[in-house]
Amino acid sequence: LICQDWGSLLGLRLVAEHSERFARVVLTNGGLPTGDGEMPRAFAAWRLLSQRGPVLPVGRIVQMGCKTQLSHDVIRAYEAPFPDDRYKAGARVFPTLVPTRPDDPASAPNRMAWRSLMRFERPFLCAFSDGDPITAGGDAPFRRLVRGAQGQPHTTIEGAGHFVQEDKGEELARVVLGWLAGEGAAAG
Repeated sequence: LICQDWGSLLGLRLVAEHSERFARVVLTNGGLPTGDGEMPRAFAAWRLLSQRGPVLPVGRIVQMGCKTQLSHDVIRAYEAPFPDDRYKAGARVFPTLVPTRPDDPASAPNRMAWRSLMRFERPFLCAFSDGDPITAGGDAPFRRLVRGAQGQPHTTIEGAGHFVQEDKGEELARVVLGWLAGEGAAAG
């Protein structure tokens, strides 16, 4: 599994619930919040925009999460699945599903997932960027608590924002492919 952003909220729960199906995990700029800690201000701003903004410009929002300038075609591609606001219901509601309080309905299942992830012994790599105001430092608990993360060559990708795959996609791919090649050789 390679997961980032919302993909980590979904993917890490799948790893926790079906760990036998995953040989390796790469986490980049994501996490599995439980509502027990304070969320970053950037997340609170995003959540507020998703709920109260009269327009939800998906492509421009992705651009705001990048350090590099996306081409007009890439921004349009992010907008393509949403021809009008009727198609943005999921994009608007999903931020409200992220637990921000300890008593949130998703908090207990995420805590259970953490307990399972802490026992996950297969290789687990963190490849976070150095310029994400939402997940900055979020790799530390995974590096420290997930057994499979111990001794891995975790990396920080410099010059990237939240959407590391847009800012430094080739570098992220080299990191992942190099790690997989090294792990494949080690695992035999």
